[in-house]
Amino acid sequence: MMQNLPTVADLLPLLPELVLIGSAFVLLMLDLFMSEQQRVVTHVLAIASLIVVALMVIMGVGGQGTVLSGMFIRDNMADVLKIGACLVSALALVYAWPYLRERGLYKGEVPVLMLFAVAGMMLLISAGSLVMVYLGLELLALCSYALVAIDRENPLASEAAMKYFVLGALASGMLLYGMSLVYGATGSVDLVTISANAANVAQPMMLLAGVAFMVAGIAFKFGAAPFHMWLPDVYQGAPTAITLFIGSAPKLAAFAMAIRLLDLGAGSLGDYWQPMLAGLAALSLIIGNLIALVQTNLKRMLAYSTISHVGFLFLGLAGGGAEGNAAAMFYALSYAIMAAAAFGAIIVLSRRGFEADSIEDFKGLNARDPWSAGMVLCVMASLAGIPPFLGFWAKLVVLRAALQGDLLWLAIVGIVTAVIGAFYYLRVMKVMYFDEPSGEPVQPPRNDRVLRVVFGVNALSLLAFGVFWNPLMAWCQQAFA
Repeated sequence: MMQNLPTVADLLPLLPELVLIGSAFVLLMLDLFMSEQQRVVTHVLAIASLIVVALMVIMGVGGQGTVLSGMFIRDNMADVLKIGACLVSALALVYAWPYLRERGLYKGEVPVLMLFAVAGMMLLISAGSLVMVYLGLELLALCSYALVAIDRENPLASEAAMKYFVLGALASGMLLYGMSLVYGATGSVDLVTISANAANVAQPMMLLAGVAFMVAGIAFKFGAAPFHMWLPDVYQGAPTAITLFIGSAPKLAAFAMAIRLLDLGAGSLGDYWQPMLAGLAALSLIIGNLIALVQTNLKRMLAYSTISHVGFLFLGLAGGGAEGNAAAMFYALSYAIMAAAAFGAIIVLSRRGFEADSIEDFKGLNARDPWSAGMVLCVMASLAGIPPFLGFWAKLVVLRAALQGDLLWLAIVGIVTAVIGAFYYLRVMKVMYFDEPSGEPVQPPRNDRVLRVVFGVNALSLLAFGVFWNPLMAWCQQAFA
């Protein structure tokens, strides 16, 4: 029995995760002794914890390796995604503080739940077995359900949390059923062993059925059509600061889950699951963009646009190979930054009693606040894929990956739907610059210069990364070298 206990060497690659989970427990205890006015301390400490963990990963603290009998894999891909998840989550916490405080929604549990959710993401990103995939996924999901329900007095938020919980449980069940079939067919929960045994299984149909159920579970966690039912209601119903968090960093963890389960675990079955992803990509691109055209609520529009962006991400995964995976990873990182900026725009322009989540609320914004209008313009241009913004290069690399994977038809669907999708982003730009101001004037909250600066940096980073996108792409390619 003693031989199976983890050694110090086993725990070294887990140091960033251990530091993060330890920080979450410390903040949980610290919050018991904090008054409402002092809670800024725990919030700042939560942001600092995420930045410290990101720096630990950047500096290679603990080193890379496969530990815990193959359950935990720390490689280049894991490091890049963990850095992205930690920094985007820290950004979400910065946006969350003024928004939740102003509305009386801030609870000491918010930063703690976010830290545990990020820990779930990091475990999911480094999963080397079906057990670790499920552990990381459920840690992330349970924290997300609680965060969506943080505004208990709001019936819309409560309904969103209930839908998210019920449909999330259904998706987890589908994923777990798929995992059990794969385990039954291959006799192992280790992803490398599953890949090695896949060619010689006695029950190939059981294995393929298991992979199909796992693809459905992955599609749900991404919000890909036709498993997107929860996404618009959750994005609209949750407080905007929470929507920002669950709409950005978890996409990086979902990408890692797809790579680990499909590329690492079922890589030899690519001829079966790549067409499934291609079909999901086409459905997501068409349904997401067409339904987004008729939305008047900005959060709901961004939810349907998320479905279309997941379709683009699946273009890279369906293309397959190291180049396709690197392209999808570049898209996931780009989208996480863009989503944070898009929901950040709503937060910056909202105030108590005025959520600024309707497209009509942005009418004449340029006449009132040219700086904010310019920043929102950068965000919408990047989401639409207009050069030289980051979103353009993200779309370009996944389209190239689809072509290299002999998926010309899917690339054509991507290009056509990208043109259709540009319309609803251009509509936001049009109401800001060409419509007359109407209704309640959009004014940024007073005494929130820090938030405006953070949003400005977030929005302008889309232009900076667009101009200097090569290093980020090279980083992604290095992860799959």
